[in-house]
Amino acid sequence: MVIPRLQIILVIGLCVTVAVVDAFAPPIAATRHPTTSAHNMMPADVLQNTIMNLDHLNNSILTMDQAAAETLAGPFFGLSLFPYLAFLYFLDLPQNETPKGVTVGFATCLLFVFLTIPAAVGAKVWYGVSLADSDWLHGSAESLLTVTNLVTVIAFRQALSFKELEADGVGASMPESMVSYRPMINLVVVLTALAGVSAFVPGFMGAEVHTPYLNGFMDIPFQLSAKHPEPENALTVACWIIHISSLWRGLTWGLLPLHSSGITACTYHLFYNSIPALVPLQAMLTCLGNTTAMFAAYRIAISNGWSAPWGGILALNDDDNFKTNPQEEESQSLVGFEDLGDALATDNDWTFIAKLFAGCAVASYLVKYGELWLDFPFESELYLSLAFIFIPSLLNSFKWWKRSQDPTFDGWF
Repeated sequence: MVIPRLQIILVIGLCVTVAVVDAFAPPIAATRHPTTSAHNMMPADVLQNTIMNLDHLNNSILTMDQAAAETLAGPFFGLSLFPYLAFLYFLDLPQNETPKGVTVGFATCLLFVFLTIPAAVGAKVWYGVSLADSDWLHGSAESLLTVTNLVTVIAFRQALSFKELEADGVGASMPESMVSYRPMINLVVVLTALAGVSAFVPGFMGAEVHTPYLNGFMDIPFQLSAKHPEPENALTVACWIIHISSLWRGLTWGLLPLHSSGITACTYHLFYNSIPALVPLQAMLTCLGNTTAMFAAYRIAISNGWSAPWGGILALNDDDNFKTNPQEEESQSLVGFEDLGDALATDNDWTFIAKLFAGCAVASYLVKYGELWLDFPFESELYLSLAFIFIPSLLNSFKWWKRSQDPTFDGWF
């Protein structure tokens, strides 16, 4: 019997929830009357104990400090590495026909993960703050994630453009990035070197804790007469561009939790890093997203004819409902990543990047300076921050569910 994919995702989510409750909530037995056993508790007692535990959990989350948040997030970030490695393995199987440049793009995320570690250690040792509160270190580290997104999107665009021309009967040469790792590896090396310069130069020049990333060259050079003064740990425009650009990548179902993880990071900075509970939430979404991405890549490989050398796995085996239909004869590795917008579909790589940068820059200016006229970013409201995360995530999920039912549906966003 094959368990539906939705049930698997729900089980994973339940496990994550149980882990969090177990970390924060005291055992139910501790709140019972000594003479009350688990078997003779009345429904009212069960309800009362449940409410007490939920209230304790709520208070623990609301009063969580940065140290507790980072301690809770650490294991989830660490565990997320293993499903991501499996995702890369399944993605690069020959049966998936994944463009080699796309594999390079996703693999570059490992570079971001490993090089962020010394940046985080430096922020803690040199300044006694988290990485998010030191803009020059934060921006330099996060720029590697932009490298990942940029390389992945360019490689997908090149492959999709070739597929479309081939389908239209237009003669076109196959992009080298479809069959060779080399072009995108070269691009990664150049972009990573530039990211390294943005870290080493201020480091050698004695940067302070709140030294702006890239010296704040894109920031407005004068103080605005806003309702609120800007906190010292506010992101620069360049650092905001890096974060916002990570949300503009096309998505499949398997990557939706990772998109929500990116929204969580942006929301954390929107509230000036004042809601620590969002840190472990981002870590859990990252771990969940890497797991669902691994699962999606596995299912695509199975549907394309790959047979696992270790045999079938319960709940991960293929069924008749997951077979590739005749309208999807092209590699399923490309499905879902065409959602780059009709307005940018005819652009070449350079104009696409320029327009994407311009759009992210406009959004970054609006966020960075627009929130100074609002009260909520300075009030650290956890439930409001969760609305910023889950409302867009639910809308995005609905769009992709609707598209799975009707391939002609383009969505409203």
